[in-house]
Amino acid sequence: MAVREKDKPLYAKMLFYGSVVATILAAIGATGTDIYLASTQWLLVAVLLGVWAAYLLVEANFRLK
Repeated sequence: MAVREKDKPLYAKMLFYGSVVATILAAIGATGTDIYLASTQWLLVAVLLGVWAAYLLVEANFRLK
């Protein structure tokens, strides 16, 4: 599935919010209550989502100019 150029900023924002949620889940897991994944795995998910969000934002900004 290809992402339309005008939808890339929206997807980047959604990925960024997913990264924030994954970071919150990592913080909850650090207190001793793991939610499906361990804290370090949630941090890896957060980093991955953040990198994809940054990539989409950069690509959308350079394509628009």
